[in-house]
Amino acid sequence: MMVRYSRCVGAVKPAGSWTRNGGGCYARGMRRGERPPGRAPLGEVAALFLRLGLTAFGGPAAHVAMMEHEAVVRRRWLSRERFLDLLGVASVLPGPGSSELAIYLGYVRAGWPGLLLGGACFIAPAAVLVAVLAHLYARFGALPQAAGVLYGVRPVVVAIVLHAVWRLARTAVRDAASAAVALGAAALSVAGLAPVTALLAAGIALAAIRAPRRGLPVVLPALSGGAPAGAAVGLGSLFLVFVKVGALVFGSGYVLLAFLRADLVERLGWLTERQLLDAVAVGQVTPGPVFTTATFVGYLLAGWVGAAVATAGVFLPAFVLVAASGPFVAALRRSTLVASVLDGVTVGSLALMAVVTWQLARAALVDVPTAVLALAGAVALLRLRLGSTWLIAAGAALGTVLGGPRAP
Repeated sequence: MMVRYSRCVGAVKPAGSWTRNGGGCYARGMRRGERPPGRAPLGEVAALFLRLGLTAFGGPAAHVAMMEHEAVVRRRWLSRERFLDLLGVASVLPGPGSSELAIYLGYVRAGWPGLLLGGACFIAPAAVLVAVLAHLYARFGALPQAAGVLYGVRPVVVAIVLHAVWRLARTAVRDAASAAVALGAAALSVAGLAPVTALLAAGIALAAIRAPRRGLPVVLPALSGGAPAGAAVGLGSLFLVFVKVGALVFGSGYVLLAFLRADLVERLGWLTERQLLDAVAVGQVTPGPVFTTATFVGYLLAGWVGAAVATAGVFLPAFVLVAASGPFVAALRRSTLVASVLDGVTVGSLALMAVVTWQLARAALVDVPTAVLALAGAVALLRLRLGSTWLIAAGAALGTVLGGPRAP
C-alpha cells in the first residue's frame, strides 16, 4: 500500500489522506527518496517554472532535461521512476509535451493549485516575450537578429539533452526487451514515422513481449474541427483553430508547422508562408514551449487580444488532459498491462529524445568552437554538476562574443 509521510508529526497516513488546509503536511503518492512539500510549495512551484519559462531554450527535449534536473536531482520532488511515468503519459497526450510535464510536476508538488500554477508560470514568460517580438515584427517587418545567441546556446543544449537521456535511460531501460524496443522506436523515428505512432508502437510492443497471450486492442481517434474554410479572422474562430491544434498535435513541437500551414495558410488564408515561417522561428529561438508560436500568430491576426486568445486556445487542452489523467497515473501503473505499455512508451520517448539530440547536434555543431562548447557543457554537467540555466547563459554570452557572424 502506498503511504504518505507526515512532515509535521512523523506519522504515516494511508494513500488518499491529505490535510484540509492544503499546507502540504503529507506528500501526494510519495515514494522512497522523495521529499515532502515544504511550507510554501506554491511559491516554490511558481519560482521554479517562471525561471524555466525564461531560460528553457532548446525545445521539448531540453525542457525535459532541465525539469528532470530541477525536480528530481536538485529538489527531490519525486523519484526518477515516477518522473519517467509522468514523462511517458505526457509523451502520448496530444499538445505541448513539455508544458504538460510542467503541469504534472506542479500537481505532484502542490496539488490542484500547483497544476494550474506550474503550467501557467512555465508558459507565461515565453508567451509575453513572443508577443513583444510579434509587436516588433508587425511594426518593423523583420525579426531582431539573434544569431550569436543561438550559435552559443545550441551546442550547450545538445550537451544538456544528451546528459538527460543518459541519466533517464539508466533507470528506464531495465532489460533486453526494453532496450530492443527503444532501438526499434529510434529506427522508426529515423525512418520518418510520426512520433505518436512510434510511441504507441513501442508501448504495444513491450506489452506484447511481456504478456504475449493478451490481446491489445488499439483505438486511434480521428478528430476534426476549427473554423470553416474561408472564415474571416474573429476571436471565436481564432480560438477554435488553436484549440484544435492543441488537441491534435502529437509528438514534437515541430509537427506544429504542418498543422498551422494546413489551416492558416492553405485552408483559411490568414497567413502567408513567410509569416508562418517567421512565427515558427520565433517559437524556436525563444525560451519555453514551442507552442507559443500561437501567440505570435494570434498577435499578427488580432493584436494583443488575439495573442492572448490564441495562447489560451492552444494550451487549454493540455490543462484539461493533465487534470483528467493526473490523479490516475499511479492507479494505472498498478495494472500489469498498462504498466508494460507505459514502460514501452517511456523507453520510446527516450529513444525519440536521442534521435532529436542527434538532429540537434547536426545543426548545432557546425565548427570547432561549437564542438568545444558542447564538450565543455558535457564536462560541466558530469564533473562540476553545474545547473543547466547557468550553462545556457554562458553559452549565449560566448556565442554573442565569438560566433554571431558565422551562425546560420
